[in-house]
Amino acid sequence: MKRALEGLFGVAFMLVLATPALAAEAGGGIPVGTVITKQNWQQYRDFMPDGMVVLFEGNAFFKFPPDVRIEIGPTSNWRVNSAYVQNTEKYASQVKIVDLPDGEHTLSGYEAGRPFPDPSGPRKGWEILVDEWYRYVPYEICSTKGIPAYLVDRFGHMTSEEVKESYRRMGHISEPGMPIYLPAGQGIDYSEWIQVTFPEETRYLTNLTLYYLDPTKPEDLFLFIPALRRSLRLSSAARCSPFIGTDYTQDDPRTGFNGGITRFDATFLRDQKIITLVNADAKALGTLSNYYPSIFFPTPKIGKWEVRDTWVIDIRRIPSQAKGYCYGKQIMWVDKVSGNALWKDIYDSNLKLWKIMPLEHIASPVPGQDPQYETGNFWQAMYDLQNDHMTAAQTSNPQGQWDVANQDCRNAGGIDYYDNVKEFNTVDGLAQVLR
Repeated sequence: MKRALEGLFGVAFMLVLATPALAAEAGGGIPVGTVITKQNWQQYRDFMPDGMVVLFEGNAFFKFPPDVRIEIGPTSNWRVNSAYVQNTEKYASQVKIVDLPDGEHTLSGYEAGRPFPDPSGPRKGWEILVDEWYRYVPYEICSTKGIPAYLVDRFGHMTSEEVKESYRRMGHISEPGMPIYLPAGQGIDYSEWIQVTFPEETRYLTNLTLYYLDPTKPEDLFLFIPALRRSLRLSSAARCSPFIGTDYTQDDPRTGFNGGITRFDATFLRDQKIITLVNADAKALGTLSNYYPSIFFPTPKIGKWEVRDTWVIDIRRIPSQAKGYCYGKQIMWVDKVSGNALWKDIYDSNLKLWKIMPLEHIASPVPGQDPQYETGNFWQAMYDLQNDHMTAAQTSNPQGQWDVANQDCRNAGGIDYYDNVKEFNTVDGLAQVLR
């Protein structure tokens, strides 16, 4: 009986992934057309992550300005990639959790798709975390131009930098017509390549992270230093080091949780509907005047927010690896349909609130598919409440150029990322940076 019920829940969840109407019903709770302001926000605090409440309360260094407006639109109902849905249906039943002697958990039987279409039981929180890591992302995500990031200190002084990137899935692939494992993958699951293009004094600094099909194998992190004309292999313990000079650590970029599922455990806290930004015009997203300047938060010119169903989980290092780690806990809001992390609040080792991290994934086109919830396009920020410092970034510019996916990476800003796996997604490619 229990297996039959689990199977029914799994089928129902895959229908939500694949069917726009069912996905739309998952949202709601605030009428379309509602405008949330500093005057009425407390009416809607139940639909806000804890960190958003802090920004509205106005007692921290970073706070919403008096004229902040968040306009509510309808909940999006994009179809999740069909190959991902099919692989979930085909392989999810064979995925098992394996407990290791030092308190780690790992997986057996995972091939592709969502590992746990119906997270449940005593490990529900960890299953949700694993689903977030293995959620659908396009096979290749790349930048068409420099992605800007803005760093602001307590005095309002701002510096900026730009990067270009190539993020590539090498294994557990869910794309129509593609194999699950890339022949050139050599045991790699996912590759993250980031290169600084501005300012000139740090240009060509390149960060390459390789995650492996075996999740118990620590990721490899390489940093190409232009002044040395060579790359350095950093310790896998250096996950708290700054990510290319920003307020993010190596564990934070892009997704909110940047790998290492065996080093973390997660506790399910609650279900919660929250507001988030999913749809935006590329030109509006890339125009700085469309953000509130004191906090770099999107104004209504960028897009309407929507209500989405999330799981809320508490993520912590397993006890055997917690000593010396910078974060005491991370509270994450994970979208039930896309698997995207939509918001993260970060606490220090004394469990005092340290950073607030909005993660607004902007749905955008993928060749041959409906727009997808995760395509590498975003607005996100990291508000450091203890050091009065922030970093904000968005993947667009006033001309409407933003990240593209899959075959569109064959000519992204004049660069062919798609066919050049070795150059952009392997250690050997770092030797070609200045050639």
